[in-house]
Amino acid sequence: MSEEVGKAFSPIENKVLASLEDVIDPELGIDMVNLGLIYDVKVDDKGNCVITMTLTTMGCPLGNLLADSITDAVTSVEGVETCDINLVWEPAWSIDRMSRFAKVALGIHE
Repeated sequence: MSEEVGKAFSPIENKVLASLEDVIDPELGIDMVNLGLIYDVKVDDKGNCVITMTLTTMGCPLGNLLADSITDAVTSVEGVETCDINLVWEPAWSIDRMSRFAKVALGIHE
């Protein structure tokens, strides 16, 4: 996670985050953002983007497919030249990270 937790995203980082809402997990049918898999987005002044994220499970067979889809979505944002994915396992993903939308869509009631 970024050392600047709670810091607002820049306008281009918000655009990147919005583009990631188009990347759908094929098993769950919910986008990466609402699943809570995207932990951080950073774009520098040269258009280099780093996405810090996790997967629902360490052995997720769709990791490479999702990485390709994320890279395509991120580099389609005007002003972004490159995309690197920083895959992390801490903090561990749990359903608590999911948005209310994702929980409702998957029938999870708390």
